[in-house]
Amino acid sequence: MNIDSRGAAIAVLVVGGLVVAAYNFGTRQADKQPAPAAESRQVSSGVPTGAMPPGHPGPTGRDLLSNGQGQGSARFAHFRVGNRNVKGMMATGDEVWVGTSGGVIRYDLKTDDYKLYDVKSGSLISNGVFHVSKIRGKIMVGTYGGGLSVYSPEQDSWKNYNIPDGLADQFVYDIAEDTNGDYWIATWSGVNRVPKGNLDESDGWETFTVENTNGGLPNDWVYGVEIGKNGEVWFATEGGLARFKDRKWTNWKHEDGLGAPYEKVKDDIAFTNDPAKASKHHAAQKKEQGLSDVKVGYNPNYIVSLVVDEQGDVWAGTWGGGLSHFDGENWETFTVKEGLPGNHVFMLRKERGGSLWIGTNKGLARPSPDGKGFKVMTKADGLFADNVFSMAQASDGSLWVGSFGGVARILDYE
Repeated sequence: MNIDSRGAAIAVLVVGGLVVAAYNFGTRQADKQPAPAAESRQVSSGVPTGAMPPGHPGPTGRDLLSNGQGQGSARFAHFRVGNRNVKGMMATGDEVWVGTSGGVIRYDLKTDDYKLYDVKSGSLISNGVFHVSKIRGKIMVGTYGGGLSVYSPEQDSWKNYNIPDGLADQFVYDIAEDTNGDYWIATWSGVNRVPKGNLDESDGWETFTVENTNGGLPNDWVYGVEIGKNGEVWFATEGGLARFKDRKWTNWKHEDGLGAPYEKVKDDIAFTNDPAKASKHHAAQKKEQGLSDVKVGYNPNYIVSLVVDEQGDVWAGTWGGGLSHFDGENWETFTVKEGLPGNHVFMLRKERGGSLWIGTNKGLARPSPDGKGFKVMTKADGLFADNVFSMAQASDGSLWVGSFGGVARILDYE
């Protein structure tokens, strides 16, 4: 399948909580959709200001939409990126890297300087950025259709890796380094293992798929990869959760406890279009998983976000089935009924010793200190928009939260 047909199979996400046409939100944005409006409340409270690069899609110049006091306790500043998703975010030192569907931006916290890396600048092969991370001092950028782009700060140079270099697919969703120093790369067509992280030695790369793992990897669309407590590797796929340990594969699906049942969440599903009408891929996938009678955005096997905490427990965010917790033996799922703002869990982030952050289609959440329910942050509290796709915590303690259309920088959150 070529890049164009893959892109057509991925849904269009519309700002403001409108309809999502298919499971994989936001690969191709409709440029005619308006960007979110600026907040009406304006103050001069000394909140840090900033802007995205003048050449970036959307408004130019120092494009601070708003800064001020939200209805909650958080002070915030907004950075606008136009009709683009902010799907990947990473903070390192005094820099924040912001991955959008129009390129990746390096932002300097101390100087407010910024730089856009995209196809036009000769940095990336594709402007659609899904993942940003730092491994061994290098910035790893997973793109839609452009493979893996790697930036070396020391040399101030980029190198791109695609199918001829060993990648299973040109759509790259995640990358992680395991305890052996191997890289794992999640793609649309399986997962790559790169021994010792030697990206330039393509002869040593391995590719794992449903076929060559005899179904151990439950689906070839691998959306995320996480390294477990004991060195095992966990995978979020469109067909369930997988684990690779001691060269053996194990997987879990909805029938094992992943995701909430449809009857529990059907009244809270935000996306009411039938994904099967958007592409043959999703129609076949729904049929395979026995979801043909479900005509809305719900698939409890489709893991959109994944994180493993310091205890080795797995947290899996599903497409409409809420947030599932797996301790290796037992499953527990949290939904709107338990206090989550939304059942589509786009983002999960867990700092060692810190809170679990949960980005949903209706706001950002984290477990309440008393263990009862969740504390929720929405646009009213300072988010740019209620759909939360990415997050980073900067060296100054601020939270950077990515949504459709922009980023919120949040200070003094509780």
